[in-house]
Amino acid sequence: MSAQIYFISGIDTGIGKTFATGFLAKTLAEQQQKVITQKLIQTGNVDVSEDLEKHREIMATDWLPEDHEKLTMPEIFTYPASPHLASELDGREIDFAKINAATETLAQRYDVVLLEGAGGLMVPLTRRLLTIDFVKQQGYPVVLVSSGRLGSINHTLLSLEALKARQIPLYALAYNLNDDSQDEIIAKDTRQLLKAYLAEHFPDTLWIDVPVLVV
Repeated sequence: MSAQIYFISGIDTGIGKTFATGFLAKTLAEQQQKVITQKLIQTGNVDVSEDLEKHREIMATDWLPEDHEKLTMPEIFTYPASPHLASELDGREIDFAKINAATETLAQRYDVVLLEGAGGLMVPLTRRLLTIDFVKQQGYPVVLVSSGRLGSINHTLLSLEALKARQIPLYALAYNLNDDSQDEIIAKDTRQLLKAYLAEHFPDTLWIDVPVLVV
């Protein structure tokens, strides 16, 4: 039996996808679900994904067998850039068959797979394939990470509209309280507005607070 696979994306680079992914995995594990995280494509690293390291730190677990097998980090590129550019600079194409096979293997071993993307939904994986179109092809429901920082309302609503236009299910909005650029007044209003928008336009979507994590 295959696991439920959720794609973790964000409204922007640096919004806290890695923290959110680790927190969600930790929460599910505490609920006795067998869960693992995976990084779709890691850039700016060599051999090991720093995002996976952060997941395991938050989950308070050692390196897993699947990490050693590189199933959780099937594609790593050295230059810290969008996947399409990082792969070009490294001189090799992204192996999507390898990625999908790794995800399917994880899905056979676990109840839940949390697949963290790179950047936001419109990030190009190749010159012709956007992240959001990859998600659509695979049929993954999305967990969208947002926060109360200035500008996040615009970025969040644009992301929601993009998901709606492609009829991609939004499982949850993860509101990242770790964002230290928050202004208390702006953050409070952002939270209220986004909750109201979800209630009207995405009534089945969960709201998940990602608390400040001390790791």
